[in-house]
Amino acid sequence: MGTITGNISLTEQFRDLYRNYSDEIAANSAPLMNAFREDAITRLEKQGFPYKGREDYRYADIESVFRQDLAKSFSDQKINFKIREIFHCDVPDINTNLFLLVNGRYYNNGEMLKELPGGIIAGSLAQAAKDYPEIVEKHYDRYAGSSSDGLVAMNTAFAQDGIFIYAPPGARGEKPVQIVNIMISETGQMAQHRNLFIAGDDAELNIVICDHSLSAHRFLTNSVNEVYAGERAQIDLTRIQNEHNGSSQITHTFNQQETSSRLASNIISLHGGFIRNNVFVKLNGEYAENHSMGLYLSDKGQYIDNFVFIDHASPNCFSNQLYKGVLDDYASGSFTGRILVERDAQKTNAYQSNNNLLLTDDAKIYSRPQLEIYADDVKCSHGSTTGQLDENALFYLRSRGIDLREARFLLMFAFAHQVIQNIRVKALRERIDDLVDKRLRGELSRCNNCAMQCG
Repeated sequence: MGTITGNISLTEQFRDLYRNYSDEIAANSAPLMNAFREDAITRLEKQGFPYKGREDYRYADIESVFRQDLAKSFSDQKINFKIREIFHCDVPDINTNLFLLVNGRYYNNGEMLKELPGGIIAGSLAQAAKDYPEIVEKHYDRYAGSSSDGLVAMNTAFAQDGIFIYAPPGARGEKPVQIVNIMISETGQMAQHRNLFIAGDDAELNIVICDHSLSAHRFLTNSVNEVYAGERAQIDLTRIQNEHNGSSQITHTFNQQETSSRLASNIISLHGGFIRNNVFVKLNGEYAENHSMGLYLSDKGQYIDNFVFIDHASPNCFSNQLYKGVLDDYASGSFTGRILVERDAQKTNAYQSNNNLLLTDDAKIYSRPQLEIYADDVKCSHGSTTGQLDENALFYLRSRGIDLREARFLLMFAFAHQVIQNIRVKALRERIDDLVDKRLRGELSRCNNCAMQCG
């Protein structure tokens, strides 16, 4: 169990932490994952921690988040709760294959990997690295490893487990794969896990990730997801973030798409004190299609930051970014969306939109849409709007007998639903509609799915 203290830089602290616990980290993981650690810690030393004001972290105070005094465990922890008794999924009718991560490690009943109907294999990444080394080695750190972000290198150095999902060529799962990422501890804690999702040629994957904190302590999660879509593969990835306001979460998702693949991701941020979502997409094959969307609802001092970078590396590809936010009280956040069209990526279609509603004078949002185009035969657009509810629309609704409070909720819900409607699973879409409606009305607490009532 390690902690970091003192006045030395965060880079030095985590380097020393790794050196002190490297044997324990390696002993509780897989040899294949261990092979990447030394190079990763070298990259961390070279890249350093991102700092507020740096171009890609201009408004996010990452250093203060990581200077919290949080325990870090590198071996199996004894959990004094029966997780399945205190946690109840917010989407009971979705009918999924459910997998749990607890404090960054795969939580199981003795079965580390499962073969699901349709031929999909899912379970512990550390176990998959032992049982399917040729598959894991082909993709592990291949997409995240080129990142210049020191937090990604740190995850590679420390992560010991996570979720592995592999859909062989042509495989189609009968049900979505649901990953519930739970933070629960008797003290404040930091966790780092690694997920690897692979869809072979012509395969289909539908993945739902739910983030929850189940005890009233400070938590910090630094996670990395690597997602590979083979030729003509289809992946739908939905993430629901619903942790308490004492939690901080940094996610990095690297999406690699090959010819004629389609990948749609949707991040719904309902609760969390500090959230930073980094999404990187590389359209590596011709006619690839990407939809990157997000909805963030924040209040009471929450900070939510979304960074999206889409690299059009091949011709005839399509991408669409749509991020929307509703900020209340003294919440703040930022959106940075960057589209890069490389020289050979002719016939590119790329669109980007960020729209925000500020419900109070104290709420703040910083929006930075960006285009970088080196090809000459393209269709690209970007835009950003920030404002308050439309007074004319409010007047129209009130003239139809709807009171002011309900009219405001209806307009906010319609604003948010433009993102939610893109979720393809009907049961999930309807449940998120319900959760967002409750969240906007102040009826949804981060504890709504927890039986502990920890206060």
